Amino acid sequence: MNVTQDMSVWGLVSHASLFVQLVMLGLLLASLLSWWYIFRKAFALRQAKADTEAFEKDFWSGGDLNSLYQAAAAAKHRGGSLERIFEAGFREFSKVKRPPGADRSAAIDGTRRAMSATYQREMDALEDNLAFLASVGSVAPYIGLLGTVWGIMHAFMGLSTVAQATLSLVAPGIAEALIATAMGLFAAIPAVLAYNRFSYDIDRLAVRFESFMEEFTNIMQRQG
Repeated sequence: MNVTQDMSVWGLVSHASLFVQLVMLGLLLASLLSWWYIFRKAFALRQAKADTEAFEKDFWSGGDLNSLYQAAAAAKHRGGSLERIFEAGFREFSKVKRPPGADRSAAIDGTRRAMSATYQREMDALEDNLAFLASVGSVAPYIGLLGTVWGIMHAFMGLSTVAQATLSLVAPGIAEALIATAMGLFAAIPAVLAYNRFSYDIDRLAVRFESFMEEFTNIMQRQG
């Protein structure tokens, strides 16, 4: 062992064993990808909440539903999730109730099913990449710990070639190994915090979507 080894973080990483370096590289990539998903999801949820609030304001302002439907259909790929749920439900209701003598319950059931299908697609889109954040948050510390255990084992094995073991000889190897644990925590903590926050925000949006679907169904029943 080199007693005069560079004790800076970069020096410790560069002198770590190949396995520990691979662990560090994997954790670094996981951390970078997590931050990419975190920023993307934060902006997406902020936009989703803004779109939901804007559509709810338009819907409950007392305007004509046909005009609101035409606007939603024209902006199908640019509108928010709640707007697409409304558009799917109103389109299905218009189709089912159009034939003379059509059963009103069939129109309502068709409207509810159309909104439920769109609701599931929108929720899947909102929850996209959350599983990755959950996986990083739960697995990264253990991967870092694996690198630490391997690095410490490698450091103690190196003592077999020296006549007298001292702290100065084993300290660099232990320090190298502990960096893996630190990187595991650095990757896991933001992922866990982001996952919990995003899950809460998505749950709140889901409640608003479900409430709107129930209220819109009641409106269609009264107008049917």
